[in-house]
Amino acid sequence: MADYFSMDAQQRGEELERLRKLYRELAAEGLKLDMSRGKPAPDQLDLSMDMLKIMDYRGETGIDSRNYGSLEGMPEARRFFAGFLGAKAEEVIVGGNSSLNMMYYLIELGWRQGFADSAAAWNTYAKPKFLCPSPGYDRHFRVTEYFGFELLTVPMLPTGPDMDVVERLVCDEAVKGIWCVPLYSNPDGYSYSDETVRRLAAMETAAPDFKIMWDNAYGVHHLSDHPDRILNMLEECRAAGHEDRALMFCSLSKVTFPGASVAAMAASRRNIDYILKNMFPMIISYDKLNQVRHVRFLKDMDGLAAHMEKHRRILEPKFKAVLSLLEEGLSGCGEIARWTKPNGGYFLSVYTHEGCAKRTVQLCREAGVALTDAGAAYPYGVDPCDSNIRIAPTFPPLHELEEATRLLCVCVRIATLEKLLEKT
Repeated sequence: MADYFSMDAQQRGEELERLRKLYRELAAEGLKLDMSRGKPAPDQLDLSMDMLKIMDYRGETGIDSRNYGSLEGMPEARRFFAGFLGAKAEEVIVGGNSSLNMMYYLIELGWRQGFADSAAAWNTYAKPKFLCPSPGYDRHFRVTEYFGFELLTVPMLPTGPDMDVVERLVCDEAVKGIWCVPLYSNPDGYSYSDETVRRLAAMETAAPDFKIMWDNAYGVHHLSDHPDRILNMLEECRAAGHEDRALMFCSLSKVTFPGASVAAMAASRRNIDYILKNMFPMIISYDKLNQVRHVRFLKDMDGLAAHMEKHRRILEPKFKAVLSLLEEGLSGCGEIARWTKPNGGYFLSVYTHEGCAKRTVQLCREAGVALTDAGAAYPYGVDPCDSNIRIAPTFPPLHELEEATRLLCVCVRIATLEKLLEKT
């Protein structure tokens, strides 16, 4: 392959025709593949089927998990998630199957009423604002957009959000929080450095009730023998004198069953007491039977780690295949694309030449491969460079994933050549 940027117009045109012929051949195969969402594959879901055989419903303290009560969660489940999140059991609330639901509730609580450290509800500001490290998780951004927050883009670096930008923006009292996926971020797969975590915890903010929405969604989803590690945000905030700043979340959605797992949050005791008080009118208790099942099945952090090794054996070959095929299919064409190489999580990013991501996604879809909309990982769905494409390698079988990645490479090259020819 030749460097597309050193070619003249005729050479680019000839290369484009050759690739369009290859594209038509691939499209004629009738592909129907979905790489748009980070879903566990069926063989991953099968790993947890034995959990459904567990019939022991009485908790360790004698609580009948089938009945009402214990809004904060079963004691053993609080202790389990305390180990997961690095908190004390009394600093944990165990919820239903969705951590996103818990995050939505807390944004709504801040919007409607504020927090224990708030002077007023967030909706008293003409336009409250929220920081969105980008590219990031589209569903996070959608929550704050839904409540009318102005979404402020913060560039995402390999070390986490650009802290120089963050520290400048939090001088505005209307800025109420920041979204964070600190370990194996969605979609880049980056992990926050110790410096980034400490600066987030220690920075001075104009809003006394500024909140860090710390979504540790991939806290146990490692893909190597040398996993990334991050500092504990709750501990760092406590050490910096901002104990009420951190709201930490996790779930077992990609550990057991996405539609029937258990989620949890951890925060300061002041926050936990305040949140439980405000949850009280809404719900009597979450699904404690499911909480008990999960703890009986996974047992403890060692049991969780052993279970995740089974996931790794399924996922690691898929990530390796995608990275190898991207190297094979895109290297040698000049700097038409780059991609991240995550050490864990569920995603990686491909960055095309500027202005080529939407066209690449369109070409893939027309040939039968569904990708997440270009720009979805940015506030309001707008990538100012039109270059980021989120890749979710987890769901398709390996042979289908390889077909889809080869097609993706062809589409990136076609979109790049079309863009370069527009300029000549």
